[in-house]
Amino acid sequence: MINNIKGTPAYKGEDFVVIDNNGIGYKIFVSSMTLMNISKEETQIYTYMNVSENDISLYGFLTADELNLFYKLITVSGVGPKSAIGLLSVLTPAQIIFAIVSEDVKTIASGQGIGKKTAQRIILELRDKLSGDSGFSAEDALADAVSAGAVSSSEKGEAVEALVVLGFSRAEAAKAVSVVYTEGMSTEDAIKLGLRALS
Repeated sequence: MINNIKGTPAYKGEDFVVIDNNGIGYKIFVSSMTLMNISKEETQIYTYMNVSENDISLYGFLTADELNLFYKLITVSGVGPKSAIGLLSVLTPAQIIFAIVSEDVKTIASGQGIGKKTAQRIILELRDKLSGDSGFSAEDALADAVSAGAVSSSEKGEAVEALVVLGFSRAEAAKAVSVVYTEGMSTEDAIKLGLRALS
């Protein structure tokens, strides 16, 4: 199994990059976000080799965290490498983790090839795993998602910011609001319920 490849990008396609390593060109499928962030200089790409009956493909990631999340996604029934890459093409790892922890089906379903039922399955199967021994910090991801503007609801975001002003850490505030928030809830109610959850 190829764990990582270090080399110079020789060609970029619509959904892949060719990395030249000692005269051998490796075609690696990547997310659109990864494709945008690959420089022209020597690059190290973490890889996952997918072997099927008719194909052997490499999928690549610029960070180990992105690769680890990819591994988690493809453990879910109905989510293959292409669907996982499709989700990572429209959302950052922090946004995906935030959506999973806050049970945001609509956001997860925005990935190509991921419908509502698959999104619900992703949330059901991964929510607890992301805060277990997988190396992820769900609280940190929530904080990163909020600070990066990844929160889809302005009311939710405002409630988090209000709790931060009241002295709670961004991670604590984001986690509390994500637990109590329901669609259509006002900022005031989200703050009150968030405070209750934190007390």
